[in-house]
Amino acid sequence: MKNSLLHTPEGVRDIYGEEYARKLWVEDVIRKQFGLYGYEVIQTPTFEFFDVFSREVGTTPSKDLFKLIDGEGNTMVLRPDFTPGVTRCVAKYYHNLSEPLRLCYQGNTYTNTSSLQGKQKEVTEMGVELIGDESIFAEAETIALAIESLLAVGLKEFQISIGQVEYFKGMCEAAGINDDTELKLRDFISEKNIFGAENLLVEAGISEEHRNRLININDLFGAIDILRSAKKQADNKRSIKAVERLLALYEILCHYRVEKYVAFDLGMLSKYNYYTSIIFKCFAYGVGDVIARGGRYDNLLKQFGKPAPAVGFGLIIDDLMAALNRQKAEIPEESIISVIYNDDNFQDALAEARVLRKEGRSVKLKRM
Repeated sequence: MKNSLLHTPEGVRDIYGEEYARKLWVEDVIRKQFGLYGYEVIQTPTFEFFDVFSREVGTTPSKDLFKLIDGEGNTMVLRPDFTPGVTRCVAKYYHNLSEPLRLCYQGNTYTNTSSLQGKQKEVTEMGVELIGDESIFAEAETIALAIESLLAVGLKEFQISIGQVEYFKGMCEAAGINDDTELKLRDFISEKNIFGAENLLVEAGISEEHRNRLININDLFGAIDILRSAKKQADNKRSIKAVERLLALYEILCHYRVEKYVAFDLGMLSKYNYYTSIIFKCFAYGVGDVIARGGRYDNLLKQFGKPAPAVGFGLIIDDLMAALNRQKAEIPEESIISVIYNDDNFQDALAEARVLRKEGRSVKLKRM
């Protein structure tokens, strides 16, 4: 029993000392970067009612949620994702959006994934939500802000992969695929499971021509030229329009001068079903998981009674820290000055420490 008191549960860990100091510095730099773009800080509860993260909302699957029961018998959920909570807050308190609303957040999220996957169940996340702007400029701003935030903390080798949910949906619509089959196919495409996708489409009676187009989505990834190939393969207006939006997005990102960090992946889909259009993920050298993800979610606020277009992203700070370590990024270390004292000179040592602290220096009094 005594030994168990020293250990943390699987999927969570202590962060302390130099590692935590480095993490705080990274968070501070990113927070300032968000502020430079005019984003205001918002804080939402660590746990919410189950309905905020329900299947209808399109967020994390129920089996991956940490659930608890309050004193009145209500089912609560530790937040697995910030976006639904922020949109609930906006629907409740921001009644008249005369101009786009820019909000940013910071805190921990909780996902009940299997420890065998090597993922932490509690991670720190920072992100932004731009609400009330349906333009391509809003999407470009969030992607550029994500890139500039990563550059600001010293990350060098990374790439933002951008996809388009509408391209996939247009292909499914043209093939006559129903909603249930589309959701299953989404999972197969996301996992790059060609065999599973092929079997599903055959069982659904989809023609070979449409099967080939849907399967080939997985091959549509790369630089800007891949969008021209995607447009040629599209057999419907919905998918063509989706590609044209990506082309327009790339042009604006060039004005931000961040295009070198951008690639495209039409086969990239998200486990969050609330994304409606452009989605993106960030991959970095040295880390297997994504360090950032985001996209447009124009229908999510409608779930909370306030229809409004929105786009945003979240940075997974723990994975970002791993990437910074692997890439040997230089993170400033705060030096701490030691002022030595004994029983006879304590007052003099304290006076010296107070002067240094007023100058902004970190000082610890060390008794000898």
